Amino acid sequence: MSEVQIITTEELKKKLEAGEDVLLVDVREDEEVAAGKIPAAKHIKMNDIPQSLDQFEKEKEYIFICRSGYRSERVCEYLQDQGYKVRNMVGGMLEWSGDVE
Repeated sequence: MSEVQIITTEELKKKLEAGEDVLLVDVREDEEVAAGKIPAAKHIKMNDIPQSLDQFEKEKEYIFICRSGYRSERVCEYLQDQGYKVRNMVGGMLEWSGDVE
């Protein structure tokens, strides 16, 4: 298994500020997302990912987010094994200093 690619919160913030088209997926639970998520992020709970593969395209790269980066890394490992291009936002929402909704 190859290592999961990462992106820091600062790198992601710069991409969003530059208007880059990034595909964000927040895998936290409903109550965590209710407390605030990155505006561009789609919410799909971690345990719903296996049934949600039809929402992903293998040609595109997705950045996964959770509270600290651990759950999103597990999701990245799973999807990478399925042939998807993924990156994990290290530090998760605990380190995010950008906008939330």
